[in-house]
Amino acid sequence: MSSLPAGPAVVFDLDGTLVDSEPNYYEAGRRLLAAHGVPGFTWEQHTRFIGIGTRETLEILRREHGLDASLDTLLAEKNRLYLELARSGTEVFPEMRKLVELLHAAGLPMAVASGSSRAAIDAVLGATSLDALLPLRVSAEEVAHGKPEPDVFLEAARRLGVPASTCVVLEDAPPGAEAARRAGMRCVAVPYVPDTATDPAFAHAGLFFPGGQRDVDAQKVYDWITGSPVAPGPPSQQ
Repeated sequence: MSSLPAGPAVVFDLDGTLVDSEPNYYEAGRRLLAAHGVPGFTWEQHTRFIGIGTRETLEILRREHGLDASLDTLLAEKNRLYLELARSGTEVFPEMRKLVELLHAAGLPMAVASGSSRAAIDAVLGATSLDALLPLRVSAEEVAHGKPEPDVFLEAARRLGVPASTCVVLEDAPPGAEAARRAGMRCVAVPYVPDTATDPAFAHAGLFFPGGQRDVDAQKVYDWITGSPVAPGPPSQQ
């Protein structure tokens, strides 16, 4: 039997954490709803679904708007629209790219665990040149329940071959932070939507950047994950 990897394993959420893909998801959703007779879908309406898997999002929208199309049809259409947008341009957050490179250089095991489809995950990582550094990916479509249930993170730990307790999750949304807590994993929280920074789900984060990506320092996150004595301590909670 092979020995377990030394040090922690790191599990990245994708959308809003590693990459700024939410504008593409919003536009795909807006176009989808417009094609099914629901115009005027706004960014503000979209933000309540950030951190929730695509299937769960479409289940809610289908019910709220009384859409006739099947869930599988809507899912296929949205994935097609999103992939067209994602391949044309997806931005990687600079400090997150730096963090991935630091962790890779140190030989720490990493995975991506996302509510997006596997095709979307692969397309985004390929378009951003992160695919070689993050070959292990888990989609919420591959597990029984999406976030805030812990399934996708637990499956990532299983595929990495490490105990869940040794994993650190990076997340931008309350459902993901809650999923990390339920999985028994430490969490670095970087809120994508500023208004969610006070959400109780983030109270359990070990390292918290309330200002979002503009506050992130890759070296500080790396030091905290690896237990460097110069790493910042856990945030005080109000």
